[in-house]
Amino acid sequence: METFEWIILLLLGAALLATLARKLDAPYPTFLAIGGACLAFLPQTPEWTLDPHLALTLFVAPVLLDAAYDTSLRDLRDNWVPVANLVVVAVGVTTVAVALVAHWLVTDMPWAAAIALGAIVAPPDAAAATAIVRQVKLPHRLMKILEGESLLNDASALLIYRIAVVAVVSGGFAVGGIGPTFLFSVLGSVVVGVGFGWVFPRIVSVFEDAPTSLIIQFATTFGVWIFAEYIGLSGILTIVCYAMTVARRGGTAMPAKLRIPVYAVWETVVFVLNAFAFVLIGMQLRPIWERLDMSLRYEYSIAAVAILLTVIVARFGWVMTYNTAVRLKIRRYGFHPPRPMARPTVRGGLVISWAGMRGIVTLAAAFALPEHLSDGTPFPHRDLILFTAFCVVFGTLVIQGLTLKPLIRWMNLRDGDPVGQEVKWARTEAYRAAIAEIRDKSDNDMQAKLLCKEYGAVVDLAETSPLHSNTGELPGNALRRRAIAAARRKMNELRLDGAIGDDAFHLLEEEFDWAELSAGAARV
Repeated sequence: METFEWIILLLLGAALLATLARKLDAPYPTFLAIGGACLAFLPQTPEWTLDPHLALTLFVAPVLLDAAYDTSLRDLRDNWVPVANLVVVAVGVTTVAVALVAHWLVTDMPWAAAIALGAIVAPPDAAAATAIVRQVKLPHRLMKILEGESLLNDASALLIYRIAVVAVVSGGFAVGGIGPTFLFSVLGSVVVGVGFGWVFPRIVSVFEDAPTSLIIQFATTFGVWIFAEYIGLSGILTIVCYAMTVARRGGTAMPAKLRIPVYAVWETVVFVLNAFAFVLIGMQLRPIWERLDMSLRYEYSIAAVAILLTVIVARFGWVMTYNTAVRLKIRRYGFHPPRPMARPTVRGGLVISWAGMRGIVTLAAAFALPEHLSDGTPFPHRDLILFTAFCVVFGTLVIQGLTLKPLIRWMNLRDGDPVGQEVKWARTEAYRAAIAEIRDKSDNDMQAKLLCKEYGAVVDLAETSPLHSNTGELPGNALRRRAIAAARRKMNELRLDGAIGDDAFHLLEEEFDWAELSAGAARV
């Protein structure tokens, strides 16, 4: 019962922190990090433990699938060079830099353990970066680069992490096996992820009620990850390929009555997993801190601060070096993107450099380190790695997370709003197709005439009105929501007066719910 009470309190606390973050226009992972740090030093905090092997599967698989599902494959192809540079080179540079600093500060730390620490803190977090850039009008190209990096760098970092942990356990690197292991992991993960992405949507589509469909979706998500890990593939890369294939092959087959609750549940699950990742890591910090004497606390703190600075400087140095090289190339050969997009600039490079907040993947990877080696000895410097990982997450989320938005606004980055242009054009074409379908398949009765008139007005307004910033808002939606609100008030009055019963009330309520959803959500 005590555990259940703590779970309720922690969920309420996370919800309050997220609400505070929205009020302050800050990313909610920053406030979760602050809450986790405070929780570590509260008296009477429970000491929960989690199987290290379960950490990555539980915390990363659903979060990554949610992010990958919304990723644009077209935009990844358009920006594959800068994304690949961040995913491969930036992660590698950060890993090596952190390993060098860690081994220099802690001379008895094995190189394999130092590399594992570097791989743990190397990948930036998807949730933290996108939570900020979506609050400001960041150029579309920069946003897609950050999203692509956050999605794929976990795979490269955790591949290095896995090799390093195996080296710690076995006592050394098998250099000859790294290449084949890498190729097998990458190619096999792509094949398996795409294959499952073709098969599973057909299975899920059989279930037409939301609860069953959601259970099947979560079961298949964890199943894909577990299967990939079981045969030696990258669970992260497999999940990414699986989610992107499902989004393109099975997303349109899902009816609206399922899509609305499914999206809401997935968003909630991602938030809860982020909250509990910070909570569990925070709970591990207190016993670590209590076991240390004053001298070791000082050494741990110095090491954590040094690695935090290394993580920030390494990313900044490499991104700006690459940015300079790209701008010099454009100056000589010109800029010829596949479609209109913002040119690389110094200001854009500075934003990319500063958008390096770490999050749930770093926490889960640190927690997933085995406590003991095969011979029963403790994993070397596991406490230091866990402590440093949390400090890096906490430091980047607070330092960079709270300053990134003011930096973006100060840089005054702009583009031609390509997403808004595409929405305007696609809306016109879609409603023209709807009008053509009505005219072809109806008897031109009154209902058909009314629908054609309504859809025709949308087409006319889309063609003649200037592009506005609120690209998700159809013309007249604000007035439609006011009308629906008035209808709801009248319906409630009829119910309170006893003119209608609860059965009629709930049927009308559902009807108005769908009408309100079709009119878009009011902006707050």
